[in-house]
Amino acid sequence: MLRRLSLYASFVRFGHSVFALPFALVGALLAARQTPLTLARVGWIIAAMVTARTAAMGFNRLVDARFDALNPRTANRELPRGALSTRDAVALVVVASLGFVLVTTQLGRLCLWLSPVALGIVFWYSLAKRFTTYTQLFLGLALAVAPVGGWLAAGGEGGVEPWLLALATGTWVAGFDIFYACQDLEFDRSQGLNSIPARFGVRRSLSIARWLHLATVAALASVALVTPLGGWYLAGVAGVALLLTYEQSLVRVDDLSRVKQAFDLNGYVGFFYLAATAAAIYVG
Repeated sequence: MLRRLSLYASFVRFGHSVFALPFALVGALLAARQTPLTLARVGWIIAAMVTARTAAMGFNRLVDARFDALNPRTANRELPRGALSTRDAVALVVVASLGFVLVTTQLGRLCLWLSPVALGIVFWYSLAKRFTTYTQLFLGLALAVAPVGGWLAAGGEGGVEPWLLALATGTWVAGFDIFYACQDLEFDRSQGLNSIPARFGVRRSLSIARWLHLATVAALASVALVTPLGGWYLAGVAGVALLLTYEQSLVRVDDLSRVKQAFDLNGYVGFFYLAATAAAIYVG
């Protein structure tokens, strides 16, 4: 049983749930300044994030299985090598999707009504590479839903904060996914798949990613302009800026060997920002 669970966790890269989750929790924390936030509700928000991401990643692996089998970098994933069957993957996506909808019943009527929209957005990213150059921006959009969802789930009403957080999350994710997609530039071109690197090349793509991350820092800093969060928060934004600068230094036009290291660094970015925001609210 544990081996099977480990296989499913690897299939959907369960550890990568840490990317969007902190931003959903920041949205909830900021909304909690208007309405009380219980530990039970935090638990439901985490459950919603995990089930939605599991469904999205499972769907991604399903629709990309043919391409993954052809790409040397991804040929050892669970579906191409036969560790999981297509039937297993479909079952996981269905169960996770239903689980997400059921979880949203605990987060209010609006969240329940919007749950199919959220699933539609996160599923669309997996198909975007077949239709548009700007695939990475659609991944950014998919994860930008997280802070808005966290805000609504915590009972937030009105306010600019969740939209600034959505902009920050979307540009941050799109930026680091451009780095990641540079690895598959030649493969994508050979298969007729679309991406920013496939269209613009590595040099211009890295420049686009850096501008996106600059927008991330600007959006995070702008949150402090619309809600008083003080020095702890601004120190957190400065820390995020330093982490993103270091991440970008790991990826160069003539050296993509550290792309995975740069990609994994993003797990720390989200939790550092969450910790700084929590400190600003509860300590500062």
